[in-house]
Amino acid sequence: MDNIGPSHWQRVYAEKASSEVSWFQSVPTLSLEALERFGAAPGSSVIDIGGGTSTLVDALVDSGWEDITVLDIAPSALDQTRARLGSVADRIDWVVADMTDWVPARVYDVWHDRAVFHFLVQPDQRAAYRQALLRGLTPNGLVLIATFAPDGPEKCSGLPIIRYDSEKLAAEMPASFELLETWRETHITPWGTSQAFCWCAFRGPAQ
Repeated sequence: MDNIGPSHWQRVYAEKASSEVSWFQSVPTLSLEALERFGAAPGSSVIDIGGGTSTLVDALVDSGWEDITVLDIAPSALDQTRARLGSVADRIDWVVADMTDWVPARVYDVWHDRAVFHFLVQPDQRAAYRQALLRGLTPNGLVLIATFAPDGPEKCSGLPIIRYDSEKLAAEMPASFELLETWRETHITPWGTSQAFCWCAFRGPAQ
């Protein structure tokens, strides 16, 4: 599980500003649109897996969300986001954890992941992720996951990844999860190159 170890990501965020990493988005438009499309409202609880320095938390706060958790393996990433939010940061639950051994202490209505799943190249890593997902999602909870698409990059931040289409990603989810919709994203990096993402929305089981 070394490919997603904290030392690597601590170094990445210590050396680069949030706007200098390839996955930076000034506005997380597709995430926000998906939340609205599938009925997730500000009264829902949400966790952003691998949230790091993402601006999703800013947008959620601005939209009136109150029960927000941001999880990342790198404390330096969360420190940057806290500093950016200022006093608002006190309203957010910050979790430093490795998804391959994290045990959720509570459940969430919405599980959002635009950062982590494609880095889990070993079967036991993905099995651990599924266990956390099953434990951390409310009945009928919404799951939004974006990974690199089949025509996306083969590596990210110098690390190997797995590229997914919707069928392949759905096969990795618990059997009780329903695939609601899939769509593509062409993400433009801060230096102008394009990266293809595959998005999937799932609905968790009723119980």
